Amino acid sequence: MKERVKGSSSKDESVRSKRKLSTPLKGSRPKVKKTIRVRKRQKGDFPKSEGEVERLQRELQTFKKGLEERELELNRLREEVRYKNQQLASKDLEMESYKKITEERIFQLEAKVKELEAQIGRSSHL
Repeated sequence: MKERVKGSSSKDESVRSKRKLSTPLKGSRPKVKKTIRVRKRQKGDFPKSEGEVERLQRELQTFKKGLEERELELNRLREEVRYKNQQLASKDLEMESYKKITEERIFQLEAKVKELEAQIGRSSHL
């Protein structure tokens, strides 16, 4: 069964006709999220020739290669998330330190304002 997709090339159509894809070959989704539906073999549905066995082995290798690529991408993304979390934790510590210093400075300035108000109050009574 061939599915015609608007704007797709004949290569895309031939690939799509050989195996059904749950997502289109071209689209807005990243390559990592493409999934392939594989027909389950039923009892007695075994390869009938060596050619079919070789084809299935090549297909299996293709799936394995795709899986390895996805695992590499997943590991890369995990490492990226770990690194960004580390940066955020460092920035949080920096902000907390800045906050403490700022609060301390505000406290000192408020004390200075009260002291100056007290001096003004004493000098106005004289």
